[in-house]
Amino acid sequence: MASASRVHVEVAIESLDVEALRGALDLSGCGSVVTFVGVTRAVADGVEVKRLEFDAWEEQLPGVLADLGEQACAQFGVHSVALAHRTGVVLAGEPIVAIHVASPHRAEGFAACAWLIDELKAQAPLWKREVTVDGAVWKAGLG
Repeated sequence: MASASRVHVEVAIESLDVEALRGALDLSGCGSVVTFVGVTRAVADGVEVKRLEFDAWEEQLPGVLADLGEQACAQFGVHSVALAHRTGVVLAGEPIVAIHVASPHRAEGFAACAWLIDELKAQAPLWKREVTVDGAVWKAGLG
């Protein structure tokens, strides 16, 4: 948790509760909640995906996520942010990342949410291994 409940971050190991995370938002004065949830694909590039495996620099990840949330609040004028990312094994259809942005109006919420997922993928100390029916490979970046 950072800065008087304005930003809430979680690193989820076994599961990610998207709705519970949304409950961490401060909605006072807000007319919009924008949410992004990234899930594991069942098929990637025509190949069945068994699972994704995420590894993280766990001592650094919460701080990076909190910094991104604070930057989004300052840059886009949103009221509060709640974001979480899974580590470990994530099966097809399960949530990997969830971002909720509370803002007075929708435009800044959408902009902040899009910026947050892009920056999370670029900056977060996370690594992804994709396990398919054809084998396993570490993917460069989180895209």
